[in-house]
Amino acid sequence: MENLMVVYRSCKVIWTLLVTILGYASTLPVGDDSICTAEELAKYSIIFTGKWSQTAFPKQYPLYRPPAQWSSMLGVTHSSDYSMWKKNEYASNGVRDFAEKGEAWVLMKEIEEAGEKIQSVHGIFSAPAISSGTGQTSTELEVHSRHPLVSFVVRIVPSPDWFVGIDSLNLCEGDHWMEEVSIDLFPYDAGTDSGFTFSSPNFATIPQDTVTEITCSSPSHPANSFYYPKLKILPPIAQVTMVKLKKNQLGLPAPYLNLPAKSNEVIDSVSETPLDCEVSQWSSWGLCRGLCRKTGTKIRTRFVLLQPANNGMPCPNLDEETGCEPENCV
Repeated sequence: MENLMVVYRSCKVIWTLLVTILGYASTLPVGDDSICTAEELAKYSIIFTGKWSQTAFPKQYPLYRPPAQWSSMLGVTHSSDYSMWKKNEYASNGVRDFAEKGEAWVLMKEIEEAGEKIQSVHGIFSAPAISSGTGQTSTELEVHSRHPLVSFVVRIVPSPDWFVGIDSLNLCEGDHWMEEVSIDLFPYDAGTDSGFTFSSPNFATIPQDTVTEITCSSPSHPANSFYYPKLKILPPIAQVTMVKLKKNQLGLPAPYLNLPAKSNEVIDSVSETPLDCEVSQWSSWGLCRGLCRKTGTKIRTRFVLLQPANNGMPCPNLDEETGCEPENCV
């Protein structure tokens, strides 16, 4: 009997240790190769820079109703148990509402519910909108050693359901936090609206498609506002920079808040995207004009669909004339 009690106590100790280890492991980022052993909390300034200029993106650039601009930023710090959005996966209802209409309520509710159910969310952060295609906005965020990942979305305005953002960027490198990171951003399609252009009317994608990156050749359609078949890659439409704040900086306003990006002039001079002229198909030939029994002329026309920009291919002749024999002569 005494031996049985010893075995029982040993098993109980082992079981307690196992439960403790498993409980701790469940709070770590799932699927992450390295465990973050940095100090528990770190604060960062996050600076979003819009680079959506008419020089870099001349095709159908929105000048009014509304002009090119950026929505507010909505982001979250979290563990790998949570995902705000992922390339090649379906967008949630919250991401759909944000990408299509800039409405954040459903997305915020999704984030809060994830935080309550699986303790995967550490905090939510937001930054003000930018009223032009080029400019900066910023805020601060806090990461935790068990929640070292950062995700956010910013809507491209106007657009059907296009956005830029980051999915699960890990700011922890083993035993320390990254001091600074800067990432170029490119447009994504949320897969919920089928419009091709910035000003396309609302036309729901049924069935819903997955989140895909928009490139200079995809979607492969001349009407696509980002379709630049002569480019290998699109220029970055935005950039995000995260800088770790020192303890004596905590609580200070984030730098550059809502100031125009100082480097926009340089960006525009470097990222000049050539845009070739596009014209319509020829019209049918007009009536033959001229005197009877003599050679007359007839004309057909076409019109400009897209004006050239940045030394792109100029427009060809819009009128063409040819000889003909007048009809219905007496």
